[in-house]
This record gives sequence, structure tokens and C-alpha cells, in this order.
Amino acid sequence: MIDYTLFIVDDDESVLTGLTMGLEESYTVYGFPTAEQALAAADDKQPDLILLDISLPGMNGISALKQFQELAPDLLVIMITALEDIRTVITCMKSGAHDFVIKPLNMEALEVTIANALDTIRLRKEVQQLQKRYLEENHPCFIGKSNAIHEIMEFIDMVALSPDTPVLILGDSGTGKEYIASAIHFKSPNFKGPFISINCSAIPDNLIESELFGYETGAFTGALSSGKKGLVEEAVGGTLFLDEVGDMPLPVQAKLLRFLEEGEFYKLGSVRQSTAKTRIVSATNKDLDRMIREGSFRKDLYFRLGVVPIRVPSLNERKEDILPLAKFFLDGFARKFNKPITALGREVEEFLLQYSWSGNVRELKNMVERGVLSARQNELTPENMGLDMPGPGQVTGAAEGADHFSSIPPAGFDLSEFHNTADRFYFKQALAIAQGKETKAAKLLHMNYHTFRNRKKKLFPNGLSAIY
Repeated sequence: MIDYTLFIVDDDESVLTGLTMGLEESYTVYGFPTAEQALAAADDKQPDLILLDISLPGMNGISALKQFQELAPDLLVIMITALEDIRTVITCMKSGAHDFVIKPLNMEALEVTIANALDTIRLRKEVQQLQKRYLEENHPCFIGKSNAIHEIMEFIDMVALSPDTPVLILGDSGTGKEYIASAIHFKSPNFKGPFISINCSAIPDNLIESELFGYETGAFTGALSSGKKGLVEEAVGGTLFLDEVGDMPLPVQAKLLRFLEEGEFYKLGSVRQSTAKTRIVSATNKDLDRMIREGSFRKDLYFRLGVVPIRVPSLNERKEDILPLAKFFLDGFARKFNKPITALGREVEEFLLQYSWSGNVRELKNMVERGVLSARQNELTPENMGLDMPGPGQVTGAAEGADHFSSIPPAGFDLSEFHNTADRFYFKQALAIAQGKETKAAKLLHMNYHTFRNRKKKLFPNGLSAIY
């Protein structure tokens, strides 16, 4: 059910008390004897509708109406007046008042007037509620209490107002850049249109142009006989998210720049110009400034993509968000796997706060999922989450890292199997961070690609299911 907030502004105490008592069962109601007090509270309380008396001490209703409209143009204002002030009411209606009521007030008629007025904003409130629920359920990167997260949310609210301004999201792998892109789309006027995502690093250089802009019949060997619509057309009226835009080849960068500047493009194999109106949001974990200096990324494209840039901090830069995120993931996976797990153990919490998060939010999510799957009690332990071994960046030398290892038991232990267990753990983690791309996973482990492939086959003879 939608909750509406009403302000009643009237210096007559009996009217103020009577209206408040009569309406508070249906709405959240605040009463004020002066316009100045109501204006001071409006920013915090955010009313949907105001019952505003014209004759007030201090600032009168006409002046207050103008200030309320400046504060919130969509705010509904119903003027309260005596019969002899009807000419003043006409002036108010011309100035933007939604309606008026005449004293003495008829409560039944007033309730109908209020209900009809609020019905005009019902759809907007429903959309806002759906957007809020969608973000809470699908965008864990926004969970937390750090200043950085609040700044990102404010940024999203700001850029979402425009349906076509390009946005560039910068940040390390796993920080939630695609979550931010989809939140911008979902909160913008384009939210009814499609949100289409393409990972530029996952498509061969010779195919990315046709994926973006499409192609005509017979454009190349193997092309569909009917031709193909590109993603810039598929996303018309919505948002096209270019993930890892730093991996886009230079020839395609030039064509993307033209599209951003003019809204024009040519399908592969076509001499006919096409147009499309699509919002572009892009993201990368690359150092674009360095790439510009090296000549591998166009400076003009950088400025066109980054009309509004934002940098997403790593999880290591916002430690206060780690436990709220972990508990969010814990609750979600416990419900998904139907397990009675209700808490992170104390040792787990301590480890999570000290861990070096190279994979950021994605790595934390994978770790909690693994813990919930393996847990047999209602509280996670370090063993459930694979935290009984040192993490990347945790061991810097024998003396410093000694406390991270368990002592050799009296019966001894299989060192070879320990190595295999460690390798399996970090191979899975590297593949999760790299989203399954073996070349990137090999680089994370400082390994030659062929060595990585051979070692992976030995560690996982039955194959490795997707973990990203």
C-alpha cells in the first residue's frame, strides 16, 4: 500500500486539530500554524500534498504557494479559503494550485478532493516503490553505510534525470559497475526501454563492430541472409552498457565516437546512414589516461563517454561496508539453499575485515555462497568459507605469514595435498574474478597461460562448473 504524506497549514487551532484527527488514519499528517514552519519541514518530511490556508500570520498562502512550487514542482497544493476570498483563489489556481476548498470545511467532500488529487501521483509513487525494491533486491553493491556508497547513490539520482547523457564508470574488477549502470537505467526516464549489456573484451576485434552496429545481407562470409540489427538499435529508447570499453579496438572507437556525437552510424556493408537514440553507459577497470598517452584509446572518445564520470571505490577502501554486504549475501543464499544459517561467526567477521579483497564485491559474494553451501550448522565458520588458508596479499614473508598456517599435527600431514587444495582454491577464485576468462585468470596468478591450462586440467579432471 502506498503511504502519502500530507501537510496541513492553518493558524486556526480547531481547524488544524480537526483535520489532523480526521485524516491521520489514512495518511501521514503533519500540522503547522505558519507557512514558515511548514517550509522548514518540507525538505525533511517531503509531503505529497499540502492543505494551505490563504490567510496566515506572517507569510500568506499565496507567497507560500510560490515557495513550495520552487521547492518541489510536482507538489500538490490545495488552498483553504473563506468564501469572500474567491478571487484570491482564482489567482492561486492560475499560479499552480491543484484545487481549493471553502470554509467551513465538509470532511467527506474534503476526503474525496484529497483522494482525487493523490490519484494523479499514484502511478509515480508506484514506480518509485518498484524502483526502490528492485535496487534493494538486485544491487548489493549499494548496501552499506560508507560515505562512498551514499555519494554513489546521490550520483545515480542526479544522472538518472537525463535520458541520454553518457556516463563513464571507473573501478576495479568486481566493484559492481554493471549494477550501477543498470541502476542508472532503472531510475531514468528510459526505465521502460531495454537495458542491454555487452562486454567489449569478450568479443573478437573483428566482430565487435557488427555486434554494435549490425550488418547488411552478405556483408561478410557467414553473415545471416536477412542481415542483423546491432545493439545500438536493439537498445533504442533504453540503455546500452559497454562493459570493459577500454578493450574496444581503435577503428570501432572512431565509429562509436560518431554515434555519440551525431546519433548516426553505418551498418557493416551498408552505404546508407542509420540513426538511433540510445543512452550509452560505459565502464572499465583500465587506466584510460595511460592508454591515451600510449595511443591505444582515443582522447576525444574518453571525454565524450565521460561527460559524467564516476569512480567506484574498491571494497578495501570501504571496510565499513564489508559486514553489511556479507550478511546480505548470507541471508540471500540461506533462503536460496533452504539452510537455517542466521549469522557469520566471530572469527569469520574478523577475517573478512582483515582480508585483502582483490575481487571486491564479486569475490565476497562467491566466498559467502561457498560458505553457505558447505555449512552444517546455523553459523558460518572459517572452514566453511575456505578461510583456513592465507589469502592473496596476506603473506608477505615467512616470519609475517607464519601465524596464518596451522601447526603440523603429531601424525604429520600430506603437504602435496595441501598444495593441491590451495591451488584449487585460488584457481577457482582467479576464474571468478576474471569472470571465466582463463587468460586473465592466469595473469592474476602470475602464470603462463599454457601452464595455467595444464595445471587446471590436473586439478579438476572432471571439469570445473561455472562459478562466476
